[in-house]
Amino acid sequence: QVQLVESGGGLVQAGASLRLSCTTSGRTFNRYAMGWFRQAPGKEREFVAAISGSGGGTNYADSVKGRFIISRDNAKNTVSLQMNSLKPEDTAVYYCAADNDLLRLRRDYAPPGADEYDYWGQGTQVTVSS
Repeated sequence: QVQLVESGGGLVQAGASLRLSCTTSGRTFNRYAMGWFRQAPGKEREFVAAISGSGGGTNYADSVKGRFIISRDNAKNTVSLQMNSLKPEDTAVYYCAADNDLLRLRRDYAPPGADEYDYWGQGTQVTVSS
């Protein structure tokens, strides 16, 4: 069974940076598209960023584009989210997810829809104070 574990969350002041990491088990991890999503209190889950299996394709939500960078190290079975210039509105629980769809794998595509992902981590809290 594929297992994903997030780490790196914490409490920081506005303007600071954090780096989230997601470590996964499973020998096929390096073929999966990976995504980061977040959910703030009282709000719906929203897409943050995604990266294709090869790392050659990325997608970002408009709210984080230019501030966040998603990357992966397939040799280490990890995907990371570098978050810079953090704002209070970035406060949320951040979730790592993996997509095992074969057709998207062949297109090297990372989807932005949460319903497309098959495996999820437990989440890590990010709190940005003003």
